[in-house]
Amino acid sequence: MPQTTHFSAWLMMLALAAWLAGCASVPHPDESELAPPLPPMAYDPADSAPLPPPMIRARSRWTPVRWAELPGFEQDDTNQAWYAWLQSCERPGPVFAPLCDEVRRLTLATPQEQQQWMRARLRPYRVEALASASSEGLLTSYFEPVVRASRVQRPGFAVPLHRPPPGVSARGPWYSRQQMEQLPQARAALAGQELMWLADPVDALMLQIQGSGRAVVSEPDGSQRLVRLAYAATNGHPYKSVGRWLLDQGAVSDATWPGIKAWAAQNPHRQQEMLWSNPRVTFFREESMSELDANFGPRGAQGVPLTPGRSIAVDPQSIPYGTPVWISSSGPQAQLNRLVLAQDTGSAITGAVRADYFAGWGEEAGALAGRLKQPLRMWALWPR
Repeated sequence: MPQTTHFSAWLMMLALAAWLAGCASVPHPDESELAPPLPPMAYDPADSAPLPPPMIRARSRWTPVRWAELPGFEQDDTNQAWYAWLQSCERPGPVFAPLCDEVRRLTLATPQEQQQWMRARLRPYRVEALASASSEGLLTSYFEPVVRASRVQRPGFAVPLHRPPPGVSARGPWYSRQQMEQLPQARAALAGQELMWLADPVDALMLQIQGSGRAVVSEPDGSQRLVRLAYAATNGHPYKSVGRWLLDQGAVSDATWPGIKAWAAQNPHRQQEMLWSNPRVTFFREESMSELDANFGPRGAQGVPLTPGRSIAVDPQSIPYGTPVWISSSGPQAQLNRLVLAQDTGSAITGAVRADYFAGWGEEAGALAGRLKQPLRMWALWPR
């Protein structure tokens, strides 16, 4: 899976190194001071206890099921998901906060031990649509683009990315994408708000649609540094898909990002028309990136860094942030039966059985994110 190779092992070594460093800097406790073991787990191997009634949320129905219903549950390497869960425990909601001490103690446990703990502490609920009780929905994917940028405008780097201009957060939509380029008052409001400059307007559009990204910035002194472009605001206009626009025009049959970029390169005289078909513009703020930050994605709506392959965006009126979720999705792009954490949302992520899968960053993640669109089933794992 994109950007997840050796990810679990790397994080495990990091956690172990931090623990060892802590041991070197403080006196060793005696046995009476050690953290108590996990409390006894009332685990029913037969999973035969009576099921509770369904739960109704604003946009979904949760129907309790047996653990055996979850496809591939025993085969998942839950160690990879545990670090996403640790991130959620930095900002847990009131339902999951009481479990976080146990989650932390299980960081270096085996997947089998983690799965046994989940069976004892949690119950799976099949997520269904309220109106139709359908349990099948849609899985898509998103990623962090990586672009090259210049701190100053210069030949080859003439496409600006902006911080939010004054007044953009006021009630009601601001100028549209087309108006921002054509109206003198819009250009005046944007003057001096440039964060950096890109070479390709399609790359700028891709960053704005994904909502965040990474930039390798060339500074005026000739140095380069990696920074994160984090979501700051939008101009308040609705998102319109440029891929859908191209399909409706009969211009392409492949509306993925590679297909869109290829069409734009071959039709420079219509590129502006394509860009203007999406009136929504995202504004960014710049964040520095440490070596550790570079191994995680941006902060999602829950306020914690996203984990490649183990974080999803959801409709929070269907699934609350911080909820562990089992997803099952099969299609030509991916076969996914795995534990993930609901840690983000998006304007297009609405409905009961709907998720956007965080693939990571870079070209491989972008290739998956651009093509992943396949059926989805979801189970929320809720404390007993």
